[in-house]
Amino acid sequence: MPTLSQKAQAFGALHHTDRAFIIPNPWDVGTARLLAGMGFQALATTSAGYAYTLGVSDYHVTRDQMLTHVAELVAATDLPVSADMEAGYADTLDGVAETYRLTAQTGAVGASIEDATGRDDAPIYDLAEAVDRVKAAVEAVRSLPYAFTLTARAENHLHGRTDLKDTIRRLQAYQEAGADVLYAPGLRTREDITAVVSSVDLPINVLMGSPGMNFSVDDLSGMGVKRISVGSALSRAAWGAFLRAGHEMLELGTFNFGEEAVSYEDMARLLQR
Repeated sequence: MPTLSQKAQAFGALHHTDRAFIIPNPWDVGTARLLAGMGFQALATTSAGYAYTLGVSDYHVTRDQMLTHVAELVAATDLPVSADMEAGYADTLDGVAETYRLTAQTGAVGASIEDATGRDDAPIYDLAEAVDRVKAAVEAVRSLPYAFTLTARAENHLHGRTDLKDTIRRLQAYQEAGADVLYAPGLRTREDITAVVSSVDLPINVLMGSPGMNFSVDDLSGMGVKRISVGSALSRAAWGAFLRAGHEMLELGTFNFGEEAVSYEDMARLLQR
């Protein structure tokens, strides 16, 4: 079993190769073990995917619940895990720093911090406050005895703010604040992705799995992207199959969904690795 320092080093190194790597997002212990069994090199949690398992929508999970969930996923495999810690689960800078100290205690070797407020009237933090929050997280993880990878997220495009110049300005500021990886979920075009990549010096994560986005790993690697995540898309794909099966039973009285179900044998094979 690799040590925490070894996992942290391996995770950091994945961001500095010529080819982008995929970091899939499991939502429970079973899906984490399945993805590990398939051969992925690292995992990232999904706040939305986990929330759905509790029967609530995204941003309705407490910090304690999320920390428990992250710890369970860390213990499920030997892979490095990066935690989706939303905006830090705190209003104050001390609270933000505490969140990332607690995240490190779960055994995660990376985490993200986003600049979304969770408020409808002002969905994105003012830049100065957002930078201070990133700095608080950076200071917390830099005190660790291993290289924790902090990802700073600019959430503009998920909240209808398609001002690419502002998104780039934010990512550049988060780079200066000490983040290790940058991420602007919601970028959809080659032009926007390459503009972001060329505007910063840190590895860029791109979110895939959205309808209409058909870039391959080769495509994204060619753009200079270093990491590819899918957020809640894997979980929603699974829930989609579940709901279609439910509708089929309820509305048609048939059970053809079983034809596409994974076999007991395949599940056992992947889980026993």
